[in-house]
Amino acid sequence: MGTKTQPQLAKENERRIRANDKEFNAQFKYHNNYIKTSKYSLFTFLPFNLLEQFQRLANFYFLCLLVLQLIPAISSLTPVTTAIPLIGVLTLTAVKDAYDDIQRHISDSQVNNRKSKTLRNGKLVEAKWSEVQVGDVIRLDNNQFVAADTLLLSTSEPNGLCFIETAELDGETNLKAKQCLTETIELGDRHDLLWNFNGEIICERPNNLLNKFDGTLIWRGQRFALDNEKILLRGCVLRNTQWCYGVVVFAGVDTKLMQNSGKTQFKSTGVDRLLNFIIIGIVLFLVSICALFAIGCAIWEGLIGQHFQLYLPWEHIIPKDYIPTGATVIGLLVFFSYAIVLNTVVPISLYVSVEVIRFVQSFLINWDEEMYYPTTNTYAKARTTTLNEELGQIQYIFSDKTGTLTQNIMTFNKCSINGRSYGDVIDLRTGELVEITEALQSVDFSANPHHESDFRWYDRSLLDAVRSDEEHSHVFFRLLALCHTVMAETVDGKLEYQAQSPDEAALVSAARNFGFVFRTRTPNSITIEVMGQTEEYELLNILDFNNVRKRMSVILRRGDSMVLYCKGADNVIYDRLHGGQEDLKARTQDHLNKFAGEGLRTLALAERRLTEQYYNDWRSRQQEAALSMDSREQKLNAIYEEIESEMQLVGVTAIEDKLQDGVPKSIANLQNAGIKIWVLTGDKQETAINIGYSCQLLTDELADVFIVDGNSVEEVEKQLRQFKESIKIYNRFRPGGFDAFDRLNSDSNMDPLSVTMTQTSAFMQETNLPPTPPPPPAISVVTFRWDEKNKDNKGGPDSAECNDLFGDEKGSDDGGTASIVVDENTGFALVVNGHSLVHCLSPELENKFLDIASQCKAVICCRVTPLQKALVVELIKRAKNAVTLAIGDGANDVSMIKAAHIGVGISGQEGLQAVLSSDYSIAQFRYLERLLLVHGRWSYYRMCKFLRYFFYKNFAFTLCHCWYSLFCGFSAQTVFDPMFISVYNLFYTSLPVLALGVFEQDVSDKNSLEFPRLYTPGLKSELFNIREFIYSVLHGAFTSLVLFLIPYGVYKDGVSANGFIVSDHMTLGAVVATILIVDNTAQISLYTSYWTVVNHVTIWGSLVWYFVLDYFYNYVIGGPYVGSLTQAMKDLTFWVTMLITVMALVAPVLAYKFYLLDVHPSLSDKIRQKSLKKIHSRASSDVRRTASSRRGRRSVRSGYAFAHQEGFGRLITSGKIMHKLPQDFAFPLGLGTKKTQVLHNNLNSADGPNSKTNNVTGQHMVNNNTNMRQNQNQNHSSMADITADGRGHGGDDGRGSGGSDDMSPRAPCQDLDTINL
Repeated sequence: MGTKTQPQLAKENERRIRANDKEFNAQFKYHNNYIKTSKYSLFTFLPFNLLEQFQRLANFYFLCLLVLQLIPAISSLTPVTTAIPLIGVLTLTAVKDAYDDIQRHISDSQVNNRKSKTLRNGKLVEAKWSEVQVGDVIRLDNNQFVAADTLLLSTSEPNGLCFIETAELDGETNLKAKQCLTETIELGDRHDLLWNFNGEIICERPNNLLNKFDGTLIWRGQRFALDNEKILLRGCVLRNTQWCYGVVVFAGVDTKLMQNSGKTQFKSTGVDRLLNFIIIGIVLFLVSICALFAIGCAIWEGLIGQHFQLYLPWEHIIPKDYIPTGATVIGLLVFFSYAIVLNTVVPISLYVSVEVIRFVQSFLINWDEEMYYPTTNTYAKARTTTLNEELGQIQYIFSDKTGTLTQNIMTFNKCSINGRSYGDVIDLRTGELVEITEALQSVDFSANPHHESDFRWYDRSLLDAVRSDEEHSHVFFRLLALCHTVMAETVDGKLEYQAQSPDEAALVSAARNFGFVFRTRTPNSITIEVMGQTEEYELLNILDFNNVRKRMSVILRRGDSMVLYCKGADNVIYDRLHGGQEDLKARTQDHLNKFAGEGLRTLALAERRLTEQYYNDWRSRQQEAALSMDSREQKLNAIYEEIESEMQLVGVTAIEDKLQDGVPKSIANLQNAGIKIWVLTGDKQETAINIGYSCQLLTDELADVFIVDGNSVEEVEKQLRQFKESIKIYNRFRPGGFDAFDRLNSDSNMDPLSVTMTQTSAFMQETNLPPTPPPPPAISVVTFRWDEKNKDNKGGPDSAECNDLFGDEKGSDDGGTASIVVDENTGFALVVNGHSLVHCLSPELENKFLDIASQCKAVICCRVTPLQKALVVELIKRAKNAVTLAIGDGANDVSMIKAAHIGVGISGQEGLQAVLSSDYSIAQFRYLERLLLVHGRWSYYRMCKFLRYFFYKNFAFTLCHCWYSLFCGFSAQTVFDPMFISVYNLFYTSLPVLALGVFEQDVSDKNSLEFPRLYTPGLKSELFNIREFIYSVLHGAFTSLVLFLIPYGVYKDGVSANGFIVSDHMTLGAVVATILIVDNTAQISLYTSYWTVVNHVTIWGSLVWYFVLDYFYNYVIGGPYVGSLTQAMKDLTFWVTMLITVMALVAPVLAYKFYLLDVHPSLSDKIRQKSLKKIHSRASSDVRRTASSRRGRRSVRSGYAFAHQEGFGRLITSGKIMHKLPQDFAFPLGLGTKKTQVLHNNLNSADGPNSKTNNVTGQHMVNNNTNMRQNQNQNHSSMADITADGRGHGGDDGRGSGGSDDMSPRAPCQDLDTINL
């Protein structure tokens, strides 16, 4: 064994790079910066594409068949009949694949030919991206994409700072700060120093971890630690930085962006895979039939045929000396002859027709005006034509959040100041809330010279309060204008803000429009303009935000007064308020609940007046903690806690993270269709949960929301085990069980109309009560209805869908029935953090994770990397064998889109990477509903109906040869004219079935959206499967038997009225062929539910075309069957035979259809019947899930609106971030987060232990009253009022609004008014 060289060791264990040293780096053979996503080259296209196409068993089958037809001794059909269609299919598919790959080549070329400034021989030269090598020093300019993963050396900004946007990587558009080593800042932009930089970098090998980098820089005899804060990743965009220089560490496929990009996979539909399986079965069936007929032929030739050699001479290749040998050889040849004759069971035209149907369906998607987005002038586009019917079978949707569900736009929506809510518009005549729409006139802010024209606010009372110098409103907006880390600059004479998060931008913008304008800042001062008057504040401290504190504060001095302003999550702020504010806190908490119930992101604001002496004492201790070498963070947090206490509540802000239009309705309908929706996002947990509620992926009706956030395998396993136990307990007590039903049914006082029970929250207990064991999870909603009409209500407006869901309840004869209607919105949701998902995807936990996730209605995975998104999709594909769809809009979604069965790209704000990798592209998420429920369902329905009819007509046609074989000595003689066999599928029956596959629909698009349960047959593959295929085969076999035997019985030994013999082979063949065409026309007429002009033309036109073509072929060209059909049609026998045969074939089909329609109608049958009778449903509550229509939203407490990352406060106060920025720079808005958490109840309730002494009836009354108040959204009383209300009724006054000191291990959003079972 020889020792390994240094390069080998380095390649295995680490990566060594020397800046500006090509020779050193070349020995390691690192990848260059060239990327390739295309599949073929000019030379490999033909062999690779043909190899891929012949993976389709049908193509390979027809290739073998073509070879057999080239052998004259066994072929009774010309090889042209197979060769031309096969070549046509291969050519069409190859052209489509070539076009798709050319688009990928163009995309690759655009990326590889981007320009980058590279240092070569001490000079800065412009080079293509593909020419950049590892070790090169490159220059990046503002707003330029980073060409490769680069170690930052120097920047144009003070202290080596630069700002990047990582939307391509993680979907977040808020800026992130990077900082180079202080030792390399001196290199600046001096090319001589940069060219002489010879630092050696030792780092980790290429990997897909976006947030981790470990390395060491060796330079000038010193070693410097490198981490992720000093690395710029490929795909990022440089922002607000004039220039920066860096040395390339990873290039091309080694970059973290490319490591997270999944491979392009060959995608096929479930129907394709089923067809492959069916073809194997058909081939085995054909082999069996051919073998049987070969044996029969050999026996017949040995016993009978040998005596007729004078009339039927054997071929010269047949040995005639020994009869058994000759008969065996004949039987062997006949085996192959029958293989050719019976090949029409699966003709090549099947695949031609399938491709044509898919192609036309793709254009129907492209042309749909309902999926046109006028804002960007974008239509939906089917980028592939092979997956349409798969859209009708989607079981799981994996969606990105940023830019997919949301618009990534924050707006200041509502607020509460000193216990008064602002933002709602009330009709003065009726006292009711006015719905805010674009048509409603907004408040005019034009009197403010600094107002923003796109700012919208509709409640004039707040502006009036500000202009009337109302004290509390001034404090509120002054806090918003001062407590932040926003930077201000003037561009073209206009004041512009650069915010690290869109939340802060929205708040500072709101203050600006109301007259509190943030003008500028220095490291130790902030200047604002209040109603035209300039105010300058000395900035003493910024107590920075982090994910543990969930708040930020500023300490300011102006004149002799000193104040601390603080904003943060409401539960954090409430815990730090001084006493004596109970009434204000209660009223503000009502507003918080209301805002959170509307899905708004909330922040609580507070202030504290400080004395000079107290501050100086605190400041000295804070500086001491800041200089501590051990436990610095803990000591600082304790110091911050000390000053951030005894605060006065100022108010609450409510920001709307704007969803795309129609997202909640679309998600509700998709879930109602039986599709499970998972959101995979790079955002924080708080943001993800709040958006989940906003878009109604998470709803109040859910029994629980589980959060998996363990940091180790053991923690995650423990959490999963707890959640599984919760699900078991819930299922044990869920509605519909016999115990629950018997208990409720035995209650003689039960309301005969409805008994509503709401969910129990185990942790919502009175804080002054002793701990009690958690009750079993209660049920979301169970409704008992006594309705004698229910048993007779078949297919009526109310039961059209609930009968389909729960079955028809049969009523009893003695006094009516109790039907249990289980609210389908109940269930669970699961929220998984990215670091926990790593463990969930490990082999030891993936089954437990899947077990819980599959029982949840919704799953949200947050802080996930692009590769983790793909791994989740792959896991569901592999373990659940489910059809998956991934939808996203950024490069971080590409791997997920490629991994799913169907990839949908949204042409949004983050470029076109997702669209270029997708199978379908749409402009808005809401169009996904129509894409699946209308086009997907129609495509699947049409394809299944097409296949069932196609197999029927071909078995009916082909098996006639089998019955004829019994009468022709198994000689492989065809019953039909060979020309008829060749053109049967091409000319006589192709167009009607194509029209069926393109235009057929059972219900309209409107009904498809209104009744999402119509989608469920596709989820279970009910419309085409092995059972349906066997039914089509048996139907075709029965048809062929009747089709052959009735004419054979009539024409055997038959004589016409003129005395002509009509029992010849050609007459029989012509008669059977004609009746077959007529039967095909009758059957497809019965198959067709939706008639168009095209259907009429193709169906009746094909029948006429048969007679025209038969006449042309036999009389003009001179075919062998000339006159056979003409003579037969002159005789009444033909017409009677045809009538009897067609009636015998159609009557059973009609009878079966009427039986199903009357006894077992499908949901689509019921909808069609309602449409025909013009009966409109009273309400679609049985069908559509509305947005929390039953009661007000649970207190989410709160959707915390803050997307900061730690560190900006330190940068501001140190002065490192302060510099004059170029005029053309602008911070883009990014994503915010918010925390959904239960607030501790600090109210001093007067009800001591007495609150538990009341009976259950009292609890019912309180809960029902509270729910009614929430539903009506009219009287938002204070917490004190609610407490008094509960006391008056003897109710459980603490549970409706209070919290508990013991936080639930699950998602803290379960403080509903409840009762226990």
